[in-house]
Amino acid sequence: MTPDWVTAFLDFAPEHYGEGMRIWSSATGYGISPRRCDNGEFATLVPADGDAFLKVQRLDEGADRIHLDLHVAHPRTAADRAIELGATELADRGYVVLRSPGGFTFCFVAHPAATRPRPSTWPSGHSSLVDQVCLDIPGPSYDAECTFWAALTEWETRASAVSTDFRSLARPEGHPLRLLLQRLGDSAGDVGAHFDWATTDRAAETQRHVALGARVLDVQPVWTVLADPCGRRYCLTDRDPETGMLG
Repeated sequence: MTPDWVTAFLDFAPEHYGEGMRIWSSATGYGISPRRCDNGEFATLVPADGDAFLKVQRLDEGADRIHLDLHVAHPRTAADRAIELGATELADRGYVVLRSPGGFTFCFVAHPAATRPRPSTWPSGHSSLVDQVCLDIPGPSYDAECTFWAALTEWETRASAVSTDFRSLARPEGHPLRLLLQRLGDSAGDVGAHFDWATTDRAAETQRHVALGARVLDVQPVWTVLADPCGRRYCLTDRDPETGMLG
């Protein structure tokens, strides 16, 4: 069942929740909604225009991570289909929590959204946008996980011009987030994820993030790896913020 929208959650370890939320609010330029649920463990990063697609959650325990919400009309029906494809159900609370065959957590939810926010423009004149979730997949489960996500979303699989260790799923027009599938080394383990930004000026965007407290970990021909002050890794890329494609 093709999702109508995809929301990415920054899940924070308890000790990182407040600081991490402020860091990512500053980095994106998005406001923070009132905290919600009984213990204030959820909040939304609110863009200046369009519908929200980034949210935050305080975990009860465990390390920082990312999970995805896939928006569909009928979460239970979509979850049953995902289980047929190899997912494992963790909980049904009206929204359904599952794990992919490789161990990545995602949910089916019914909340409507339709309008992709525009990229943020910064004082230097360049623009940027979080527009991609990269699933970091251990080598032994890579092919199976790629098959699972392609079937689950019904998005077209595309080869990468950058590396044979990447495949992307072509998002439908108007969706906020692309999905990139990255093959890691040969060691086993659960699938993880990180955010990728698209920007019109990677050097200027890097300086902006460093000023907010990020550290540069690696610089490659078309992307730069950083870690935020809490240690969460992410990438800035040369992809166009409007199209998501390399020039």
